[in-house]
Amino acid sequence: MANYTKPLPVPNLDSQPFWEGCKRHELLIPRCRRCGNYHFYPRFFCPKCVSNNLEWVKVGGRGKVYTFTIIERAGMAAFEEEVPYILALVQLEEGVLMMSNIVGCQLDKIEIGMDVQVVFDDVTDEITLPKFKPLT
Repeated sequence: MANYTKPLPVPNLDSQPFWEGCKRHELLIPRCRRCGNYHFYPRFFCPKCVSNNLEWVKVGGRGKVYTFTIIERAGMAAFEEEVPYILALVQLEEGVLMMSNIVGCQLDKIEIGMDVQVVFDDVTDEITLPKFKPLT
């Protein structure tokens, strides 16, 4: 973990519960108590009804690949050892879209609509990243 050289997220007041959940290997998503809408990315109000009466809900972490791209050229030096890799938008069963990597999948096997499950990558002592792997 000490050798992690890629950029790391910086948790803020809106996203702190998300990152704390990831550290415990739990996927937490904000849900509006007023209208029931799940949303992602974390923010202090519901994008559907603008209520700030939110709760963090543990979700199962299952979803489908909504779209993807295969990154074949590193955008920065820290990612050079990773290419090629899969970057995807995953639509969780709760309806939200999350951008993440697909891991444990051969590049020629990835497809839109593929069932995936969240996995957690403890990249530092402080930060755990959610990634997704195919369901088999």
